Amino acid sequence: MITGSAVYHVVEAMAPLYTAAALGFASVRWLKAFSAEQCAGINHFVAIYAVPVLIFQMVSTNNPYAMNGRLVAADTLQKAVMLIGLMAWAAWESRSSRRRGSKVSASAASPLQWVVTAFSVSALPNTIIMGVPLLGGMYGPVSKELMKQIVVMQFCVWYNVVIFIYEYMAARRAATAVDGVSAKISPGSPGAETPPEKIAPSANGSAAERAHEVTVNIEITEIVPASTAQKGVTDSTTTALAEEGSTGEDAKAAAAKEEAAPPAPKTAPSVGHIALKAGKKVLKIPNTYASFLGLIWSLIAFKCGIKMPKIIDDSLFTIQTTAVGLSMFASGTFIARQSRFVPCGYTIASMSMVLKFLIGPVVMLFASLAIGMHGTLLHIAVVQAALPLAVTSFVYAEEYKVHADIMSTGVILGIFISLPVTIVYYILLGL
Repeated sequence: MITGSAVYHVVEAMAPLYTAAALGFASVRWLKAFSAEQCAGINHFVAIYAVPVLIFQMVSTNNPYAMNGRLVAADTLQKAVMLIGLMAWAAWESRSSRRRGSKVSASAASPLQWVVTAFSVSALPNTIIMGVPLLGGMYGPVSKELMKQIVVMQFCVWYNVVIFIYEYMAARRAATAVDGVSAKISPGSPGAETPPEKIAPSANGSAAERAHEVTVNIEITEIVPASTAQKGVTDSTTTALAEEGSTGEDAKAAAAKEEAAPPAPKTAPSVGHIALKAGKKVLKIPNTYASFLGLIWSLIAFKCGIKMPKIIDDSLFTIQTTAVGLSMFASGTFIARQSRFVPCGYTIASMSMVLKFLIGPVVMLFASLAIGMHGTLLHIAVVQAALPLAVTSFVYAEEYKVHADIMSTGVILGIFISLPVTIVYYILLGL
């Protein structure tokens, strides 16, 4: 039975989070202490340094030989079901859009953006900060180690999956942008939007102007495929330099010949190529190194009975303690820069709360029953799924500029709503 002291311990864990968020909000909205660039720098520090060190600390201090197999399996099944279901919806939505002949602009939210956002909201809870004190009051100290195991799986597997999706979308946007520019520029006429007189200066033109035209033509043709780009550079250079002494009629004839060349065919990059590029980017991100180095260290340390040297442990502790506080601070600065307190709107905020506190726990309940869990372990699995959105999810959303408004709302409102919701789940599961 949860006691009044247990509820107080939860409030103790919540208060520092709101203190940091309120300070960030006041610093930007009223004190004007930070600019947008400085706020982005704070978030970048958290994403590049603080969170990876926190990941390493959590993973390296977890005993991989004593993990609860059923809890890990149920947690993995829940997240896999959510992700596969969302990916199936995204594929269906993309296919429907192509059938309707509608084309989504680069600035519009793609189905894949909604996939990563909905998955983060529904399946990545704030397990350590909120889960340990809350579930400790409900089910005793055994829940602390179980919460840590779920966090380790999130850091080692699921956050890397989320980052891969972010990197995939970034690589696809970059490829689409280059393909769009290439489609607008004909390789046979690199100066298509420039009058022929500009492409081939007369003999009276200055050398600086001619050199400028050559540079522009070369830079434009570098965008198109290699085979046509080489031809474009040769033609533009010949037009700019070799025709220097030609008459105006010759220059116009050369330009007309170039314009008559057929445009290069559009070759959109394959999904495999974009995925490979995104995978290479993920391997260079500090989070990936932190999770796998922490896993390697834990396998060695708990097998051989060795401990981290104190000088290294204290150095990492100094940085990791900034992760949660600065994450909430960055969330407060983000809200302060918006025109309203709920930047994503009340409709989307309500839908995200339904995902977080209803769909996520229900899927976890069925996944746990499918694995064969029962009793206290089943109750812990379901209640932890109803914990608020992890602060780290907002950090990544802000870093990649994908629905950061929804993430910040989910973090701030979720912490408020989670306490009564988890108590309701606790009561229902105990009936």
